[in-house]
Amino acid sequence: MTAATRPDWLSIRADFPVLTRQVHGKPLVYLDSANTSQKPQSVIRAVDAFYREHNANVSRAVHALGSEATEAYEGARGKLAAFLSVPANELVLTSGTTFALNLVAYSFALPRLQAGDAILLTRMEHHANIVPWQLVAERTGAVIKVVEITPEGALDLDDLRAKLTGEVKILAFTHVSNVLGTVNPVAEICREARKRGVTTVVDGSQATPHRAVDIPALGCDFYAFTGHKMLGPTGTGGLWARREHLKAMPPFLGGGEMIKEVRFEKTTYNDPPHKFEAGTPNIAGVVGLGAAVDYLQAIGMAEIEAREQALLRMAEARLSAIPGLRMFGTAPGKAAVISFLVEGAHAHDLATLLDLEGIAVRSGHHCAHPLMAHFGVPATCRASLAFYNTHVEIEALGDAIEKVRKLLA
Repeated sequence: MTAATRPDWLSIRADFPVLTRQVHGKPLVYLDSANTSQKPQSVIRAVDAFYREHNANVSRAVHALGSEATEAYEGARGKLAAFLSVPANELVLTSGTTFALNLVAYSFALPRLQAGDAILLTRMEHHANIVPWQLVAERTGAVIKVVEITPEGALDLDDLRAKLTGEVKILAFTHVSNVLGTVNPVAEICREARKRGVTTVVDGSQATPHRAVDIPALGCDFYAFTGHKMLGPTGTGGLWARREHLKAMPPFLGGGEMIKEVRFEKTTYNDPPHKFEAGTPNIAGVVGLGAAVDYLQAIGMAEIEAREQALLRMAEARLSAIPGLRMFGTAPGKAAVISFLVEGAHAHDLATLLDLEGIAVRSGHHCAHPLMAHFGVPATCRASLAFYNTHVEIEALGDAIEKVRKLLA
């Protein structure tokens, strides 16, 4: 891409209506994109247009609106599949990563695990990639094992290899940590697991919004992602799975659409992925997610990643200059997430005072209690960047932290 065709980031920022508003009389500085991303006009218009012009149920009617709704819904599935370099018939549309991981836990793992088996997780997992495995372990007699992290927040690959023992049947881990920003070497990890016959489940929630994801190149068995973090509406997402797994797995939920024929004696289930999509889906949301994919691809994921890395470098430099500020997660090549604390200030107090300056950061345990326990803290503040943020906003964050630090001194 030449300089003349590189993205105009200020023009792109103007596509996001909410970023023009004020909070407490100050310009909004939105630094919580790891929690949920803001939505561009094109996504908002796509959802609005669906309800205004095409609203109908999918795969249930031959009238014009029904056909249009089905075409838009399945078209969005096709866009997502191409975005991830996978066949559309291997992509189950879900309400998000949490549903997707529960689908794998209950439909794939539950029938296969038994007492004495182990599920291997990592210290940096989100609760959505911990609790479903605990529930399945309780029902099967399997146990949970945990891979630890290094002092800078990278996954300890030596510990991973040591714990990939014969009883491990499933390895579930995040592509990118929502707290530390650590980017795990997914392809390398999956190779190690595959050598040992271990099934791999990857949580891609924090990866798909910020970098190109080529699922076949990763070599995993399952890949879950959520739509609302990648500019799409809430209640959207998906699960990619190898075709042989989808064909072998029983349905997770029963109802309309996931069947071919229902008789009281026996029901014949639909083919994957529709076998796992019971009931009326979030049609408008999925259409909006398709528009989000169009938007991301129009910019280019390589451009987005480079932009966010530049913002991250500036933010780390600015925050490192603040006395008493501690950052969590310094692994090389990390994503644009900074978790931090300021000496003498509780995370919630810090976030509340930053909000009065118009700055939105998240405070709390970030759905990662085991990781907080590892660092010996109850909570942190987290500033998570997106391509629509600016250098001016990073300076505003630094200035506001310094102001709050003086107030709390």
